[in-house]
Amino acid sequence: MNYAELARAVRVHLDQEHRYRHCVRVARSADILAQIHGADTGKARLAAMLHDLARLYSTTQLLEECERRGVPIGDFERRNPIVLHAPLGAALARELFDVYDLEVLSAIAKHTLGACDMSMLDCIVYLADALEPGRDYENRQAIWDLAMTDLRAAMSATIADSIVYLTRAGRQPAPQTLAMQRSFSTPVSQGAEPSLN
Repeated sequence: MNYAELARAVRVHLDQEHRYRHCVRVARSADILAQIHGADTGKARLAAMLHDLARLYSTTQLLEECERRGVPIGDFERRNPIVLHAPLGAALARELFDVYDLEVLSAIAKHTLGACDMSMLDCIVYLADALEPGRDYENRQAIWDLAMTDLRAAMSATIADSIVYLTRAGRQPAPQTLAMQRSFSTPVSQGAEPSLN
């Protein structure tokens, strides 16, 4: 399946123009970040286009579909089922689109809550989702500009913004997101290889 065919299939699956256009913008943003940072552009576009396959599922559907597939559901996920769209989306990418590349599936699964162990591709899709041009928040452009030169710093800034937003809204950040924040706010030790290069 070429990219145009993939896009058409995603459009049909989502059956919502707003969400489809978001996926297209995320795919374009991921492509740009991958080109700049020397990552695989094909994998970045693929993961980004498929990242929200389950985003429009109801709370009940998310829980039932995850339980049926054995997708782990922790306490936080049970209280906030919408976050399950990420790991369920990875399962759907495999089932509906024959995606078996573990790097691509990881990027889809981690695009919402993140994790301590984020690969470059994971970070690219996470940032592309948060920073695509359809997003409208104060620091978006500044963090996008930062992502052009420093993925690690952009991750740290994006995570911090997300936690501030959730806290102001009276919502608890996920344990995975807090752990990711600690991981990305810890300076790379002198002489060590940066984790994203």
